[in-house]
Amino acid sequence: MNYFPIFVAIKERPVLISGGGAMAIAKLRLLMKTSASLVVFAVEAEPQIKSWAYEGRLVLFHRPVQAGDLKEAALLYITDEAADHHPRIAALARASNIPVNIVDNLEGSTFITPAIVDRDPVTIAIGTEGAAPVLARAIKRDFEDRLPVHLGLLAKAGKVFRPLAKRVLSGRKHREFWAEYYADTGPETIEAKGTDGLPAALDELMSRHVSAETAPGHVDLVGAGPGDPDLLTLKARKALDRADVVIHDQLVAPQILELARREAVIVEAGKKGFGAATPQEKINALMIDHARDGAHVVRLKSGDPTVFGRLDEEIEALEAAGIHWRIIPGITAASAAIAQIGQSFTRRGRNSSIRFFTGHDVHGFAEQDWRTLARAKEVAAIYMGKKSARFLQGRLLMNNANPNTPITLVENASRAQTRIIATTLAGLPGAVDGLKGPAIMLLGLAPRHGALNADHNAPLELAL
Repeated sequence: MNYFPIFVAIKERPVLISGGGAMAIAKLRLLMKTSASLVVFAVEAEPQIKSWAYEGRLVLFHRPVQAGDLKEAALLYITDEAADHHPRIAALARASNIPVNIVDNLEGSTFITPAIVDRDPVTIAIGTEGAAPVLARAIKRDFEDRLPVHLGLLAKAGKVFRPLAKRVLSGRKHREFWAEYYADTGPETIEAKGTDGLPAALDELMSRHVSAETAPGHVDLVGAGPGDPDLLTLKARKALDRADVVIHDQLVAPQILELARREAVIVEAGKKGFGAATPQEKINALMIDHARDGAHVVRLKSGDPTVFGRLDEEIEALEAAGIHWRIIPGITAASAAIAQIGQSFTRRGRNSSIRFFTGHDVHGFAEQDWRTLARAKEVAAIYMGKKSARFLQGRLLMNNANPNTPITLVENASRAQTRIIATTLAGLPGAVDGLKGPAIMLLGLAPRHGALNADHNAPLELAL
């Protein structure tokens, strides 16, 4: 981010506008929704600005801005149509440490005004750092359509009630109280009784939450998917939004961790093949300790937790400790990889079964039913196979597999830095050289030509 989004306190503080034309009017229409003291400097002003001045909605001076005018100003907008005035006025603002915005001059400005969705006191600011104002307006329209007009009324009532709720409720009870108010009780009360019904509804809701038993700790074992945040399930998103603690693998994409509550405790439980790893016993203890403290814990696993995720060990530890748990499945990396190359795992007349297996296990390289895998038209998805590529090749060739059997490697499936490598069994060991990210091997499949670059800008490499 080159621009840090903040909300500036401008209540009763001077906000200055240099210029009296159409651009000044556009800014004033927005600024008059605030509680700022608006001051306009314009040798010539449009009739609309003069009318607002006559109504007392702003102060109008028929002259240019001077250095003395900037005292205690919160912001300065320069909207003069004559651009030769801009450098002088901007220099005055910078000398006085006043943030300045020059309309249609991003480089000369020290702040920019975002597109705003106004549900006072709820305000949503949408910025693109000046790169795509049309996109910002489109997003604004989308929010305007989605957010109810009474949202501001709910927030104002909640603000009055907040100090009492904070004294009486804490932790999860406090969050659950406000979540129910904004999602259900508040909107339903306004619809049935109007704003006059909100105080009684808030009192009743708080009494119910005060008397309710504190919910016990809980662990959600959540699949984070292969990396693309758009492939995260809706149920997983909801779990992240409610989580008090998130314990995640190293392979979970940072963009997915951004979806967790800002107040949540984020714990990295690193587990990468052939690298430093957090012992499974410590991960189990982390989940149990936080859940015993009453926390909602999300154990976030890359891909699907039921596929090579040591899920059984974690469930057994939770059950032994008496901790309630549930599984929220995710899209496994193999599913993302096969979609990316435009193929399917099974095809009529080719194969009616598919194998998922790992290139190594706790004992070293993992043995498989090589005779079956070596047959023509067999299809398999191989996880964690980079280190065991030569071993896999040798076992298959020993069982009379065709050296020209197609193999596709998909590195960082579904992510922006993904890469597709098309090779054969004969070229497999060399094809894995240089792969740094997690990779899925798709045995018996080549990329479909029409799928390349259809969804991801994935470079295709041939390793023969």
